[in-house]
Amino acid sequence: MTEETRLRERLCSLARSMFERGLTHGSTGNISARTPDDGLLVSPTGTCFGRLDPARLARFDARGVQIDGDRPTKEMALHMAFYETRNRTAAVVHLHSCHSVALSTLPGADADSFLPPLTPYAFMQLGHVRLLPYFRPGDPAIGAAVRGLAGRRTAVMLANHGPVVAGLDLEGACNAVEELEASARLALLLQGKTSNQLSPDEIAGLVRMHDLAWA
Repeated sequence: MTEETRLRERLCSLARSMFERGLTHGSTGNISARTPDDGLLVSPTGTCFGRLDPARLARFDARGVQIDGDRPTKEMALHMAFYETRNRTAAVVHLHSCHSVALSTLPGADADSFLPPLTPYAFMQLGHVRLLPYFRPGDPAIGAAVRGLAGRRTAVMLANHGPVVAGLDLEGACNAVEELEASARLALLLQGKTSNQLSPDEIAGLVRMHDLAWA
C-alpha cells in the first residue's frame, strides 16, 4: 500500500468518524490533505462525510491542477487560502457543527477571539479563533478574508456557517476542529452564568510552556 493510498483511506475514515458522531451532517463539510508529492486530496462537492470513497477524492498536483477524481468542494478558495498562507499546513477541515454555528449567531462575540477562555485545550490546539463575517457558501471572498489574516491564525469561524481549521497533519486538524466544537458547546452551556475563565497570565503560561506560535 502506498503512502498516498493510506492517506486516502485515513482521510475518509476520519471524515466518517466525525459524521457518525454528529459533527457534521448530510452533505455538509469538506476536508483536504497534502499528498507526499505536495499535491492535494480534497473531498468532492456534494458528498457526505459518512460515505466518502477514497478512490473518488479530487486529486490536485503540486501546481494546483486537478489531475484525477470527482469535482472538488466549492470551498476550494477557502482551503487554498490556508495552504498558501500557512506553509506548514498539511490538512484543512471545515464542518457545519451545531454548537459552534449556534455560538456564532449570538451578539456580542469577540471577533478576534471567538471562543471564551474556559479551558487550556482550545488555546493549545487552536490559539485565538478569528470570527469572520457571513459569506455565501462557496464565495471566493472567504478565501480572500483568510488570506487577509496573513497566516496568523490556524482556525477561523465563519459566522452562521461553520468552523475551519488548518493542521500540521490530518489527525491534528481533525482533533482541533473537534476541540473547537466542544469548546463552543461548553460556552453555550455557560451562557448567562458567571464562570471562572483563564486569566491573561494563565494563557501566557500556556503559550510559553507549549511554544504556541499563534497571534
